[in-house]
Amino acid sequence: MSSILTNNSSMVALETLRNINRNLETVQSEISTGKKIATAKDNAAIWAVSTVMSSDVESFKAITDSLNLGSSTVGVARSAAEKVTSTLEEIKTLIVQAQGENVDRAKYQTDIAEKISLIEGYVSAAQFNGLNLINGSSAEDVNVLASLDRSSSGSVSASYISVARQDLSVANTGSAATFGTTAVTDTSILDNGGTAAGTGATVAAAATQTISVASVADGYSYRITLDDSATNNTLGQRSFEYVASASDSAESVAASLANQISNFFAATGETNYSVTRDGDEISITNNSAAALTVTAATANDGTAGVSSGGLGDLATIDVTNSDGAAAALTTIENLLNTAIDAASVFGSSQNRISGQSEFVQTLIDSMTAGIGSLTDTDMEAASAKLQALQVQQQLGVQALSIANQAPQVLLSLFR
Repeated sequence: MSSILTNNSSMVALETLRNINRNLETVQSEISTGKKIATAKDNAAIWAVSTVMSSDVESFKAITDSLNLGSSTVGVARSAAEKVTSTLEEIKTLIVQAQGENVDRAKYQTDIAEKISLIEGYVSAAQFNGLNLINGSSAEDVNVLASLDRSSSGSVSASYISVARQDLSVANTGSAATFGTTAVTDTSILDNGGTAAGTGATVAAAATQTISVASVADGYSYRITLDDSATNNTLGQRSFEYVASASDSAESVAASLANQISNFFAATGETNYSVTRDGDEISITNNSAAALTVTAATANDGTAGVSSGGLGDLATIDVTNSDGAAAALTTIENLLNTAIDAASVFGSSQNRISGQSEFVQTLIDSMTAGIGSLTDTDMEAASAKLQALQVQQQLGVQALSIANQAPQVLLSLFR
C-alpha cells in the first residue's frame, strides 16, 4: 500500500542519514581535538581514569622540581664538605711538618690558623636557598619530597627522602683536657711493665715493653714518654697523654694512647719503633740496635676534655710545642674522618635523589603514554573512517532524495 501521508522509505533514509551525520560529527571532533575521549560523555569510565592519571602526572612534575631543589641543596653541602676535607688534609700536612725538632712551629701554627679561617668561610657559605646542611644550626633531618603513592583504594600519600645534616661547624665550643697535678707514683693507674710511674724503663734492642691500663676513673691522667735522645735520637723525647672521663674504659684509654703513638710514627716515617694494642695493653717494640727509654706518668686529679662537636676541636690544635704537635696528629685524624664521613653521606644522598628524579621522569613518560593510549585518537583510522562516512553521507542524501520523490509517482494514478 502506498500513502502520501506516510513515506516509510523516506523515514528510513532520513534516519540513516542522521546516523551517518552523527558518526561524521564524532570523527571530525576526534580529528580536530586529537582525542577520542575528550569529555565524560564520550566514555565516563575511561575519562575518569585518565583524568586521575593526568592529575598525578602534574603532581609528579611538581615532585621533579622538589627533587631538583633537594639535589642542588645537597650538592652544595657535598661540595663544601669535600673542600673542607681537602683543607683539613693541608692542615694535616702542616702538623706533620711541625713534628720535626728544628722547625719554626710558630709559623706552622699561623698557617694552620689561616686554613681554619678558610674552613669557617666554606661552612658559612654552604647554603642553597637559605638552607645550610653543615653549619650545625639544627640536628633535624631535611625531607625531600620524592614520590606520590596512590593505593588501590584511591588514597594518596607522599613519601620523602631524608637527608641527614652533618655538623662541620668550627665555632662549636668544648674544653681541652687538663693533666692532673697530683702524681701517682705506683703502677695502680698505668703499669709500665712493673716499673713505677715516673720512672723510665729501658727497652733494649729488639725488645718489647708492654704497658697495661691498670685502672680507669674520671680525671685519671695517663702519659707515656718515649726517649731515644741519648741513642738513635730519631724520636728525641716525645710524650703522649690522655685524661679519662667517666665514660672511658681501660680499652678506650689504651686505644687513644696507642693511636696517638701510631699516628706519630706514621706521620714522621719512624721505623725504629712500632706500637700495637691488645685490649688494655699497649706494646712498644724497639726495632733498632740501641736502647729506648719508656716512662709512664700518672695522676688522679685531671680534667677530661669535652669534645666540641663538629670541627670545633680545630681550636685545640697547637703545634708550637712538641707535645701539642704530637697530640694534634690524633685530633686532625678524627676531624678528617668527620669531614670525610659528611661528604660521603651527602654523596650517597645526592645519588639517591638523582636516581629518584630519573625514575620520576620515566614514570611521567610512562603515565603520559598510558593516558594517550586511552584517550588519544588513532589518526590513521580516523582519516579512513572520515572518508567512508563522507561517501556514506553523499549516498544517504541521494537515497533520501529518491525516497522523497516516491509520492510523486502516485499522481500518475489520477491523470
